[in-house]
Amino acid sequence: MLDFIYYPVSFILWCWHQVFGFIFGPDNAIAWILGIIFLTFTVRGIMFKPFVNQVRSMKKMQDFAPEIKKLQKKYANDRQRQAAEMQKLQREHGVNPLGSCLPMLLQIPVFIGLNHVLRMFAPGRESNYFFDAEGVRSYVDAKIFGVNLGDAINHVSALGGGAAAAEPGWHWYVAPVAIPLMIVASVATHFTARHSVARQNPESATAQTAMMNRLTLWIFPAGVLIFGAFFPIGLLIYWLANNMWTLGQQRFVYTRIDQEEEAKKAEAKEKRNSLAPKPGQKPQVGQKPQVGQKPKPQEKKPASAQGKSDTSSASPTEAKDGGAAKNGKSPKGGSSARGGAWAKNGGNQQRPATQSKKTQGRKRR
Repeated sequence: MLDFIYYPVSFILWCWHQVFGFIFGPDNAIAWILGIIFLTFTVRGIMFKPFVNQVRSMKKMQDFAPEIKKLQKKYANDRQRQAAEMQKLQREHGVNPLGSCLPMLLQIPVFIGLNHVLRMFAPGRESNYFFDAEGVRSYVDAKIFGVNLGDAINHVSALGGGAAAAEPGWHWYVAPVAIPLMIVASVATHFTARHSVARQNPESATAQTAMMNRLTLWIFPAGVLIFGAFFPIGLLIYWLANNMWTLGQQRFVYTRIDQEEEAKKAEAKEKRNSLAPKPGQKPQVGQKPQVGQKPKPQEKKPASAQGKSDTSSASPTEAKDGGAAKNGKSPKGGSSARGGAWAKNGGNQQRPATQSKKTQGRKRR
């Protein structure tokens, strides 16, 4: 029923086994282990572009997380309106929520397909999808520390497959090889999730986000540690290689995106600095201020220059009055200014005594 998954997975594994089988020998377990590892790398390499889109989509969603919270608070009693507004916001920012789930969804068929293909290797089978009888025999004879790559601690007959159908039940001789792989795969799963959670924006944290973080940090690694007893050795190798690739890919992509963000910030800062006026620069005649340009603070003029400016800007009447006062002459008709000796002596000049006596004599008469 799922042959459209089993055939591509078995073909990729067959190709890599041909390459490493030519180097180490087709019956060597190293050739099969490297074939499984590079099958993982091939699939993850195909999904590299969707992973980058996933990271960018998550980054955008974290940037406008405060706006999402405002919408949730504003339309708390209207779920339909809230969903419509959130979809509108996502379209405006060019974010596809399914883009963040696509790489994980694509890995599920590969995991199911590889699990089935590895379980179908059994003694006496004539073929296993792209593998002929010789390929089946080569896989069955390949052992690591005396354990076949298709063996598991517990062969679950419900899952089907060659080894599970032939020898169902517990096989503790597989534990010395399987348990260390289970522990390393579980730790790698935890550190991969930890590295991803550390990149999240605290402002975008919600109850659903916190629950998903707990699942990826603790529940999934514990699941690998517990249910790894039912996985074949080859599938545990695939899981370990997949997590190691994910960890390295995250570091590479996150570093590149951080560098892009820093370059954009530096470019925007340089653009603002280029638009701003330089110190001491005077605007040209008819030049309009640029967008974001701040006005230059007005420079203070020297006292001598300021006096000249005040004189030149005064009205003709004021200039004439000022000149007359300076020459000691009283201006004609004007009560606002006093000239002559009175102005020269500071306005304190007293009248002659004889003049006052004549005035008093006239008054008596």
